[in-house]
Amino acid sequence: MTHKHTPHTRSWLRTPSGVVLLGFLAIAAFFLITEHRAHVLGALPYVFFLLCPVLHLLLHRGHGDGHTGHGTNEDRSQGDGR
Repeated sequence: MTHKHTPHTRSWLRTPSGVVLLGFLAIAAFFLITEHRAHVLGALPYVFFLLCPVLHLLLHRGHGDGHTGHGTNEDRSQGDGR
């Protein structure tokens, strides 16, 4: 019985340059959030208002094409002439 061993590759984020990049992004995110909090909080009601139609379109995508299929199962189940 032979086992093939695949070489273990390290994730790019676990390399020294990846750790430095993650640290830089964390620091940048902290300063962006603290310095621009008033702007973000001021725009938040508009973001919610604009998000409503987008969520409506995305969440209703799986309902099919129109109303052509309503009642077909009931019509088939009562096909014995009643």
